[in-house]
Amino acid sequence: MQNPFTIWLTGLPSSGKTTLAEALHNLLKGKGMPSVMLDGDSFRRAVSADLGFSLNDRQENVRRVANVAKIINKSGVVVICSFISPTEQIREMAKKLVGENCFFEVYVNTPLGVCKERDTKGMYKKAEEGIIKSFTGIDSPYEPPISPDLIINTARKSSNQCAKTIFNSISQKFF
Repeated sequence: MQNPFTIWLTGLPSSGKTTLAEALHNLLKGKGMPSVMLDGDSFRRAVSADLGFSLNDRQENVRRVANVAKIINKSGVVVICSFISPTEQIREMAKKLVGENCFFEVYVNTPLGVCKERDTKGMYKKAEEGIIKSFTGIDSPYEPPISPDLIINTARKSSNQCAKTIFNSISQKFF
């Protein structure tokens, strides 16, 4: 059995976190490593539907995610979390809950302009028009990680290339 760990993908909305998580999940599966994806949108619909997008609600959402990741890790399964997790404080809480020795933070550092271009749901436009309030990157801040384990820019490489880069980095740390 492998040492379980959690890969935490953080970045702006539409930065490529979910697409990258899927590519990484497929890469791990291809190498015979069981993994589970926890994604912000689906997690909110299934577990955190009672929460809004205030900073306190975002913190509570990440607290729930981190605890679920920790439980899954205990069963020997890798967890890939793709969550905006907009502040350093929120990410540090997640790291402590999951366990610092089994937490790998990846900053998906995609330029805001690229995120806006990729936004198929039109969320950025709605936020800029004031229709959506507290939207990360527009009227709600995103604090880039101070010292992530890895920085990836999905505007420059394909999701499969980025997934291989992450895999190589986690291999050095966990295998």
